[in-house]
Amino acid sequence: MTARPAAGPVVRRRAPAGAARRLPTTATLPLDGLAPRLTGLLGTLVARPERGRVTSIQRPRHAPDYVLLVAIMALTAIGILMVYSSSGVRAYVSQQGDSMAMVGPQLLWACLGIVAMVVTMRVDYRWWRMVSLPFYAVAIGLLVLVLVPGFGVEVGGSARWLQIHPLPAVHPAELAKLALVVYLAHWMANRGRRIGSIRDGTIPFLLLVAPIIFLVLKEPDLGTTGVLTLTAFILFWVAGANLWQFALLLPAGLAALAVVIVGNAYQASRITTFLDPWKDPLGAGFHTIQGLLALGLGGVFGAGLGQSTQAGGVVVPNAFNDFIFAVIGEEFGLVGGVLVVCLFLIVGYQGLRIALNAPDTFGGLLATGITGWLLVQAFVNIGVVVNLLPITGITLPFVSAGGSSLVVSFAAVGILLSISRETQARGTWNDADPDRRRWIRRPHPSRAGGRPSPARGARAR
Repeated sequence: MTARPAAGPVVRRRAPAGAARRLPTTATLPLDGLAPRLTGLLGTLVARPERGRVTSIQRPRHAPDYVLLVAIMALTAIGILMVYSSSGVRAYVSQQGDSMAMVGPQLLWACLGIVAMVVTMRVDYRWWRMVSLPFYAVAIGLLVLVLVPGFGVEVGGSARWLQIHPLPAVHPAELAKLALVVYLAHWMANRGRRIGSIRDGTIPFLLLVAPIIFLVLKEPDLGTTGVLTLTAFILFWVAGANLWQFALLLPAGLAALAVVIVGNAYQASRITTFLDPWKDPLGAGFHTIQGLLALGLGGVFGAGLGQSTQAGGVVVPNAFNDFIFAVIGEEFGLVGGVLVVCLFLIVGYQGLRIALNAPDTFGGLLATGITGWLLVQAFVNIGVVVNLLPITGITLPFVSAGGSSLVVSFAAVGILLSISRETQARGTWNDADPDRRRWIRRPHPSRAGGRPSPARGARAR
């Protein structure tokens, strides 16, 4: 065994001027433990973004979800057709021969909505995180402005519309739906697992949703209030809230609902009409009864396009708006009604797929909120027509006449399509990102501080 020579002094030589500086080689740079340290450092930088900054890795984009897009366009086409069918004759009589008086503006709003959808689809959905708080504040400001005399327009006993001349009247509650979903998705993505606590989850959540819900209820608009409330609690559940949190909130929610109904004669009359619409068939129960008669008259295949306004048809109040599903049932029968319901189910299925395959927690929550909002609103509108729910003045998304609802709904679908352009295919539920909830495998935000929770399979190893 030969002895190793003693190490001599290290002589450092200055490189000649103009020579390129040589990087250390493996002979002079110790590599022991370097790779794990670099990996840990990069992991820390990715997992712990700077406070106040939205940092995420953008994945390569692909084509949007065309199934969702086709379903939305099909609903819009059915809506334009049914608005014309239900309003053409009445508009011809009341507008001096102009049968396009109602469907013309609807076509214009549809074009504006498609433009909004294309713009929001092309914009990176993460941009909405940066404007979520100002967007939320603007929505609250518009809802307050509706209650100011001179700006709010009262229709049907409710001040829901905002009129600022020369602009057309808009419904700020429609914008508030999207603003609430965007801000809640951003807030819940940052909150992480603390959503499951009372101090850091339940109380801040209630403080965030209370202003918008209170202002919409003040109009009063009980239907939109219900849609906002259900959408917010769907997001709260998906973000990681526990059943015991809902158990604590349920009695308080029922008590608040009872106070609102008992304290408002207008809402109380709607509840009594829902329980027995035949008690006042020519008054409060007229809408419900006419809607049910129209559905029954349609049968399986319907009376035919445009036949609802002819002799023998049933006069349906608000046929082009809140009760447009009754006109669909009368003219196209059970087949037409089932087709519309199936299109909404396709929207819900594709929206949940986008949420499950979203590249990050914010995208998943945002897709869940938009999908839940559209499905809840469709269910409430159809439920009112078939007398499963009390009468509320909300539209059937993409089908009923209404510019504000159509444009905002298109913009929301554009955001959903933007998320779908970065989805990643997963073979099974176990292939999903490690931030999964425990026993029901729900998408769950990362822990507070940005570190993703370990996968279930990783815990078992």
